Amino acid sequence: MSERKKIALVTGASSGIGFALAKELTTRGYQVYAGARRVAPMEPLKQYGVIPIELDVSSLESVKKTKQYILEHAGDSLDLLVNNAGTSCSFPCTDLQDTDAIACYQVNVFGPMRMVKEFAPLLIKAQGTITFTGSVTGVVAFPFSAGYNSSKAAIHQYAATLRVEMKPFNVKVLNIVTGGVDTNIADTRPMPKDSYYNLPSLLDAFEERKSMAKRNAPMSAPDYAREVANDIERLHSTSGPLNYYRGTKAWFLGHLLWWAPRWLVEKGLLRKFGFTEGFKQLYQKYVVRRDLKKD
Repeated sequence: MSERKKIALVTGASSGIGFALAKELTTRGYQVYAGARRVAPMEPLKQYGVIPIELDVSSLESVKKTKQYILEHAGDSLDLLVNNAGTSCSFPCTDLQDTDAIACYQVNVFGPMRMVKEFAPLLIKAQGTITFTGSVTGVVAFPFSAGYNSSKAAIHQYAATLRVEMKPFNVKVLNIVTGGVDTNIADTRPMPKDSYYNLPSLLDAFEERKSMAKRNAPMSAPDYAREVANDIERLHSTSGPLNYYRGTKAWFLGHLLWWAPRWLVEKGLLRKFGFTEGFKQLYQKYVVRRDLKKD
């Protein structure tokens, strides 16, 4: 009697990390189901045996439909759920619109929560593994991306809680704290015209911040996928590590606040992205000049 083939479901698989992970997992003996809102970009994965599925993690109806598809085509066990679907949201806090924040959280936070809730019975039966694509921005507060930063911080805490709650079922949980990876997730929307930060000295810095990963020797998506697949294969116990640091500067940034005071990290970030001069101008305009008028 042949051994049952392991079943994996990867979300956000139309490009970048998800696409590479879907492909890599097939080489590790998994039957991979790849989910994304757009099916066409996943067509090339078919040549590796991957089965593309239309999946929008921001829609409970779509998640339930995917669950039914897996039940009908793969059975009632799921060995690996890769919560990778994500979207960017790069705006200053004071410019972040409700619609943008909600859209970001629907994909980055509530999406993985929906997937876990719906697929928990299948994962418990298989004593499987759940992974999350976290981010160093969930640890270090990069300026002008509070929506994204906070969504990743939220998923880090969700993964940590889920890890504890899944122990009685021997379901493993990994959170991949991701550094620089060569993907197309960067936000292309410009600085709002009425933003406090819409200064000539800050506009270039704002664009630099959004394209940070591509300008800092990012790890390729296939290399990242191989490292994550290795992490998954090596985790045999619910007592193993929760956080794995993958991607350029992931370990460094993920531990930066352990040894550097926050004020120093903030100063370094402002200098790194070229915000220092613009912030000085804002301070002069909104603090110094206002104080002079009072006098």
